[in-house]
Amino acid sequence: MAYIHILPEFGLVAEPLVGLVTTAGESLSPIIERVDMLDTISNDLVNMLSGEGNLLASFPGREHNLAIAGTITSYWYGFAIGLFVAGIIAFQLISTGRVI
Repeated sequence: MAYIHILPEFGLVAEPLVGLVTTAGESLSPIIERVDMLDTISNDLVNMLSGEGNLLASFPGREHNLAIAGTITSYWYGFAIGLFVAGIIAFQLISTGRVI
């Protein structure tokens, strides 16, 4: 029976008759370690989107910093856009001669 080599450096082979990926006498532990690392990174990204929880690269006691930083950023962008819209309205009122 022939095997198809998928990842020879990890010893992964595919059995074409069954459609199963298996090891050819080597351990799956390097792959499982990498999958666990990717799982923790993806969980960190999801926690970053929610704004809660402790991130991998943050110091202890800073669980709600993303929510606070997002709130301050939203206030700043709202203030800047509001000033921009107010400036456009004021410019239109001055240019048409309808000054209050």
